[in-house]
Amino acid sequence: MSRIGKNPIEIPAGVEVKVEGNVVEVKGPLGTLTQEISPEMIVEVQDGAIVVTRPSDSKTHRSLHGLTRTLIANMVEGTTKGYSRSLEIVGVGYRAAKQGNKLVLQLGYSHPIEVEPAPGIEIEVPTPTKITVKGIDKQLVGQTAANIRDFRRPEPYLGKGIRYEGERIRRKAGKAGRV
Repeated sequence: MSRIGKNPIEIPAGVEVKVEGNVVEVKGPLGTLTQEISPEMIVEVQDGAIVVTRPSDSKTHRSLHGLTRTLIANMVEGTTKGYSRSLEIVGVGYRAAKQGNKLVLQLGYSHPIEVEPAPGIEIEVPTPTKITVKGIDKQLVGQTAANIRDFRRPEPYLGKGIRYEGERIRRKAGKAGRV
């Protein structure tokens, strides 16, 4: 049995879970998330917990078991606590600013880059070299942070670019020079 899939998901106070067919809806203090899951998985709400079971031990059912449980657990955590991803900007003249709802990035190109966040995503700029992406949908927060990072990925020689907070960049030696 899947070690992850067999664990029940505790439902915290203030969270409502509705299961209709293969659609799971989680409503919490921060918002509402809806996820369509595989119709083969069995999702039940029992005694203040969500239990995911699988119909057989086939390989596809085993792989869907842990996935389904994790997706639902992420929805419950997102609607109660939310998710955030922090980015750091490294480089001379590289900076970020917020204009209204848009994120404006100066990354050494001839033009500024404007990023419009998706609905449900909030972007904060505490300092010109830090960006925080917040939201209730874990996948959307991660994808938005990855899209921002892709505008100027960290390069291995000088380490300039946008990186995740705490990310270590493997540095390469430059030219050996004349002897």
